[in-house]
Amino acid sequence: MTEKTFTITAETGVHARPATLLVNKAGQFESEVEIAYNDKTVNLKSIMGVMSLGIPKGAQIKITANGSDEVEAINGIEEVIKEHLGE
Repeated sequence: MTEKTFTITAETGVHARPATLLVNKAGQFESEVEIAYNDKTVNLKSIMGVMSLGIPKGAQIKITANGSDEVEAINGIEEVIKEHLGE
């Protein structure tokens, strides 16, 4: 299992457009990919799950990947986060 923590710096937090980018990126990998915020963890391949977290600016999120391409999954998702959402 590979995991990484990020801080959301986008003013609007994780709203529909960046959530879609994350879900689409996670869907490119075979590994199970999850996002955790406020003690709740959901499948990062589920737009409804991601939106249900209501992640605001300043939030700490943890992305976890488990599977054959877990490192590539984390790296790909990190690129999306750094480009659109945070650090």
